[in-house]
Amino acid sequence: MIRTYKYYLYPHRREKRLFEYLLAMSCNVYNMALEQRIKTYKETGSGITYNMQWAYFRELRHLDPDGIGMLNAGCMQQTLRRLDKAFKAFFRRVKTGGAPGFPRFKSKNRWKSIEFTYGDGCKLRFDDSGRALLYIQNVGEIKIKYHRDIPGDAKIKHVILKRWLGKWYVFFQVEMPECDIVAHGGPGIGIDMGIKSLLALSDGTLIDNPKWLRESLGDLRVAQRMVSRRKRGSSRRRKAALQVAKIHDRIANQRHDFWHKTTRALANTYSFIAIEDLNLNFMIRNHHLALSASDAGLGIFRQLLTYKVEETGSSLVAVNPAYSSQMCSRCNEIVKKDLSIRVHKCPYCGLMLDRDVNAAINILKSARTGRSCANVARSNSERSTRSSLL
Repeated sequence: MIRTYKYYLYPHRREKRLFEYLLAMSCNVYNMALEQRIKTYKETGSGITYNMQWAYFRELRHLDPDGIGMLNAGCMQQTLRRLDKAFKAFFRRVKTGGAPGFPRFKSKNRWKSIEFTYGDGCKLRFDDSGRALLYIQNVGEIKIKYHRDIPGDAKIKHVILKRWLGKWYVFFQVEMPECDIVAHGGPGIGIDMGIKSLLALSDGTLIDNPKWLRESLGDLRVAQRMVSRRKRGSSRRRKAALQVAKIHDRIANQRHDFWHKTTRALANTYSFIAIEDLNLNFMIRNHHLALSASDAGLGIFRQLLTYKVEETGSSLVAVNPAYSSQMCSRCNEIVKKDLSIRVHKCPYCGLMLDRDVNAAINILKSARTGRSCANVARSNSERSTRSSLL
């Protein structure tokens, strides 16, 4: 089981300059290796492999100790593997008839990360006071915001150093043993996903939509107006664009933080969770719903919930959402209503409750019985037809 732990770094001015230099050298290696592949193919008609390139750049690294020689050998290997993966993906797309997407030369502004093999040029250390430090070859030790511990039984495999919006982060990719699944003693729950209420639970709980993007639209308008008034290619325009990017980054962080906390609470509380097997593309294509759907991040919800239920021993079942909002959760009769109608009122049995909660109850019933609401509705329709004929 692979997990990634992300931490914030506190590099000093000298260390930032060295980070930038290593990043630039890594970008140079990628571009030089890409140029070598193109030139070799034009001259010989055949390609060049990763092993051949590594032999060449290994010698070049010794000849230029103050340039690309500053890069750790393992870091240079990871850069060459990155290019090799890009070419393999290119040839795979050509064979399958997709858009080829030939590997391109990288700008230094778009080259944002370098990768190390843990223990080879990088190491997580702790000083006498227990402060966490990241050692990077030719840079030194950098303080880490070590806000959560890496489990003692986990093994760090790779380290990714990333520059993002002027800040530096480190990602530890760790290999963890498969955890022993303990039987969960919590109840079952059905969940209906939406936009007005992000989640509606079958027990009647409604989780409101914080609308992170809409709350920040005012700040975005001001920042984007500043970008539009700056001259293209100028440093002032780049600074204004950076402010826009920082606002979007803050919104994304708020969204991820909310969903991490919500999915953790659901996985810890409930032993059986039923959700909609929902294709969210129809919301994105609808210009009335696109902004709200993107702001909600419902795809993130399912992604995070999927791996968290595995850790807690809960079960996650996705069911067909068809007719879940139209069918009455008490008598199984179809009560047609538009999307604007938010309350379910059944004329057959008199049930009245929130439309989304009614759908969540139907989703839970479908997951437990194995019969979708569409099948139940079809059976009711056939039964009504036979009764009318008799």
